[in-house]
This record gives sequence, structure tokens and C-alpha cells, in this order.
Amino acid sequence: MGKTTVAAALGLVAAGRGLRTIVAEVARRDDVSRALGGEGMHEEELAPGLHHLSIDPEHAMELYLADQLPSALADLLASSRAFAHLAAATPGMRELLTVGKVWELAQDDRRTPGARPYDLVVLDAPATGHGVAVLSAPRTFAQVARVGRIARQGRTIDAMVCDPARTGVVAVARAEEMPINETLDLQDALRGELGLELDLVLANGVLPQRFSAAEGRALDAAPDGPAVRAARHAHARGHAQRTQLRRLRRGVRAPVATLPFVFDGDRLERLARELERAL
Repeated sequence: MGKTTVAAALGLVAAGRGLRTIVAEVARRDDVSRALGGEGMHEEELAPGLHHLSIDPEHAMELYLADQLPSALADLLASSRAFAHLAAATPGMRELLTVGKVWELAQDDRRTPGARPYDLVVLDAPATGHGVAVLSAPRTFAQVARVGRIARQGRTIDAMVCDPARTGVVAVARAEEMPINETLDLQDALRGELGLELDLVLANGVLPQRFSAAEGRALDAAPDGPAVRAARHAHARGHAQRTQLRRLRRGVRAPVATLPFVFDGDRLERLARELERAL
């Protein structure tokens, strides 16, 4: 879908507006960092005002233990393979640690010594089902624990995730049938599980409309040949995309903006300019 590329472009737009911004990727991915010439796994500044972090759940667990427990006990648990396997096997634990780290990035009192909070955290979330699981993990753990530190922190993080003044959800989809179906499913899942709505849908990779309807009919009637076949194909793909875009706009409650298919050049800079206009 180009979701990671759009997340990076969104980070560039925000940094250009003067916001101290970080793009956070999950599951040790570092696509954004590599696209902008970074090194990957730690908080680093990739461009003026734009930072990146690849969230490693195991490292997030070590930071959490160090913050919550006496140092000797935290070191003991962090070095315990049995505890690591138990934590990894706990349903939802990776998602909770991931969203907990995202929450921490925006706090004035950060756990990382000397670290400053960010004005905007762009989470390059996983695809629909796993993405919703990440956002709903704090509520799930708070309901299970009910009382105690985990329950309190779960409720605190859930309050931020579900506050439309502090958290916005942007869906990225191609103008094709299956991605649009998934976007509509995401809209329903967010509302049903978290009471959230999509704030914006970005249709990515939209092809230019090269021919009018009359020109399309002329192509159909033209003598066959390589150039004519290529033109027919381009016209058919553009028409199919516009049909799916109309279906998307009918089905979602959020505004829909389009981003072009970038054939060459600096993709991120071009998409950032297009996204700036869309926003």
C-alpha cells in the first residue's frame, strides 16, 4: 500500500511545520530509516526536526522493567530466558509494549534519561487486524488486571489512544477492490473496539487520468498495435481506479485525499509536497 512511505512523508510534512516529530516503526523494522539514510534501531535524527525509532518489544520490556522495579530485580528478569519466553508467549504483551513505547515518546517525563518529548509521534502501524490489536492492547490489559500498576498504566495509555484530540488515525490504501475492502473493515473495527473514527484516508499510488471518455472510445476503435494496447491498458487502469475511489468515498466517513503514483525522482519529497497540499 505504501503505508511506510506515507508515514515518512507525513513525518517530513510535520517537521517542516516546526513540530519535533518521530516516526516509529514496529517489530524491528527500519524501512523509514534506510530510506532517509539512517542507521535504524535507536532514536536518531534523520532530517531537521524529523527523528526515527524502530521499536523492539524485547528492548521495550527491558526499559519497562528498569523503570518499574529495583535495578537488581530488573536486571535479573531481563537476563532470564524463562521470563523472556513467558513474556513473549503472553497474548497481547508485544502489542502492549509497543504502544506503551509510543505513548512514552510523547510524555514530558520520559523514561529514557535526558530524552525530550516529541510534539508528534507517527506510528507506522501494522496492517488492519494487527494494527487494531496494538491500539486496543492497553484497554485489554487494564480490564484483565483491574487493579495495580499495569491496570493504571493501561487505562492511562488507553485514554490517550482513544482521545481524538490527541490521537488521529490515517488509513492508507490503493485504489483497488481488496485494499478498499480492508479500509472499510478497519473503519468498523476501530469504531467497534475502540470507539475511534478514521480521521483521513489516503488513496496512494493513483495513476493520472490520461484520456477522456471520448478518447477511450477512440482507442477502442483504433487499429491494434503496441502503442494502442499500452494506451488502452493505461486508460483501463485509470478508469478502474476512479471507480474504486468513488466506492471508497461512499463507504468511509472520513475525508479521502489522493496521492499520485510516483514514477521516478525523490519519492518522499514529492509525496511530502502532495501530502502538504492534501492536509
